[in-house]
Amino acid sequence: MTLSQQRRFTTPEPDETLDSLAARARPDLDLATAIELIRGWNLHIFLMRRPRGLLLGGDVVFIEPPLI
Repeated sequence: MTLSQQRRFTTPEPDETLDSLAARARPDLDLATAIELIRGWNLHIFLMRRPRGLLLGGDVVFIEPPLI
């Protein structure tokens, strides 16, 4: 059986902010672009949570778009 390709993700480090996570997870992009992409791929974190954008250690943060 062949395993299917999985979408890349990461989990936040202790006390990590969105800015530092974006810089760590997507160093290939400028920071503003990386932040906007991560927000768009993780609406479950950035729309529903208060305060908005609070990262918890158990969060699964996708760092690439959905696989088609």
